[in-house]
Order: sequence, then structure tokens, then C-alpha cells
Amino acid sequence: MQIVLILFGAVLGLTYGYFTDGFIFNSNICLFAGLTLIMPTLFNVQLQDIKLVLQYKMVIVKSLLVNFILLPIMALIIGLLTQNYGVAAGLFLLAVLSGGGMVMNWIKKSGADTSIGFILLFINLIFISLSLLMLHLFGTYTAGYFDESYYSDERNLENFARAVITLLIIIPFIASRVVLYIEPLKNFINEKRKYISNISLFIILFYLFGLQKSQMIFELYDFEPELIPISIIAVVVFYFASYVLAKFIYNLESPQERAAFWYSVTRYITLALVLSTFSINTFGISIILPIMFAYIVQIPFAMMIDKKVMQKVVK
Repeated sequence: MQIVLILFGAVLGLTYGYFTDGFIFNSNICLFAGLTLIMPTLFNVQLQDIKLVLQYKMVIVKSLLVNFILLPIMALIIGLLTQNYGVAAGLFLLAVLSGGGMVMNWIKKSGADTSIGFILLFINLIFISLSLLMLHLFGTYTAGYFDESYYSDERNLENFARAVITLLIIIPFIASRVVLYIEPLKNFINEKRKYISNISLFIILFYLFGLQKSQMIFELYDFEPELIPISIIAVVVFYFASYVLAKFIYNLESPQERAAFWYSVTRYITLALVLSTFSINTFGISIILPIMFAYIVQIPFAMMIDKKVMQKVVK
């Protein structure tokens, strides 16, 4: 159902932009994503749970090692093989943004430790600035390989970090603390979270694909259609490699490590799509392609892992 919603939102957005002048990007979409997608997930993050970081420090260390060193290295290798700057950047952006809107669902279904899941969520949100820095370094040091230039002016990703941190981390966290004191509102959001998430996802996809810059995808298809299969193959290879790596590193018998496992085999695709819109001028419109196809790959991929792997572990 969610795949249908995703495809419908993307196609409708592209159609709207194609027959109109399209939307002009406004950073308030980040605030909208922060309040509707991120803020509700922070209700269960309690400051006193910080002690779990010390109690399960090796799980946290493994998670950071996988998500900020090993997966980015894999994405870098696969990205370089694509021979396209934008596709490689999109894949790298996916690699440095772990988790996602449904990660807690997979954690709960597999009987993993949800407390560790929320701690990892919070840590990954705090590290968004690191993710942007890593993408900035990727752009700086790989531009020569792709025979492309990397902007060093106001369009540079380095300059978006403050706005992203404010809109996606600080404001949603403060809002979550306020809502916790308003019991009826908190209960309503928790009860309708699935609907809020799906509606929000549809609006975000419709808006982002309806942007004026997103219409460049049609030109991409006309002049470089080969990037479509290249992107699909790159995304599938990346997800398969991330699964093999995570299964090797984590002990799935442990509820805590199962939670960390899900943060390594799923990526924060919607956040990646939001952030990629900042960097179309830098990496080109093809940066969106791996993120688009990640929506189609990740959901059935996670369902397969839950059915084929996790059910056996839980038993």
C-alpha cells in the first residue's frame, strides 16, 4: 500500500510540474517533515534513557561503525562504478542516513529492543550534521574522478547544515517535549500516527517531485536513459551488500543488536529525498534517481528480511 502511495505522490508531482511552472523550493518543507515524520517518533525518547548508551555501548559502537564508516565506503565503491556523479552522490546520501519512518515497526515486529531503537534514532538525528559533512567531503574529493566541478559558493551543502539541524532536529525535539505535556494531543497523534505519516509522505513527495528542478528528470530520461537501469542496479546491490554486512556484524539472537541491525539495513529515504533537493545544483538531477528507486526496493526488502530471517530468529 505504501509503495502505491509513494509512486502516486511522485507521479502526480511530476505531472503537476510538467503541465505548470512547478513549485519553487522552500526550506519550510524540512520543517513540515520534521514535525510530521520525526517529531512523533521522539515521544518515546526519554532523556533518562541516555544511560542505555553506556549499558549497551558496544551495540552503539557497532551501529556507528556500520552506518558512518562501512556503509559509506561500500556506497562510495558502488557509486564510483556507476560513472555518474549524481547517482553516486544519491547512493552515498542514502548510506549516511540510517533508519527511516518504518524502522520502529520492523524493530517491534522482530521482538527487538525498542528502547535501543529510539536511542539509535536520536543518535542518528543528532548526526545529521555529520552526514551532511560526509556528503560535502564526498563531493569535494570525487568531483575530479567524475570530471565534474563541485560548487564552493552559497549552494555548497556545507552551508545548509545549520538550517537542516534547526528544522529537522531542534524544533521537532522541542515540539515533542511540549506535546508530551498535552495528553489529548499526544494520544491523538499516537493513535493517528500511521495516517499522519502516510499523508505527510504523500505531500512531501508530491511537493518535491513537483519542483521546477525536478522536471529535469524528463531531460535526463531523454538524454541519459541508461542512468535508470544503472541506478536500479546500484540500489539493489547496495541494499544486498548492507544486509550481508549487517548479518555478519550483529548477533541477531540479541534484542539490542537486532534493533541496530534494522538501522543498518534500512535507510531514511524521505529525509534523503528532502536533503537531495538542496544539492541538485551541485550534483545534478540524477542524485534523485537512487533515492526514488530506494523507495521501491527498501519496503519489499525489509518485508523479506522480516519473513525469512527474523521469524526464524525470534522462534
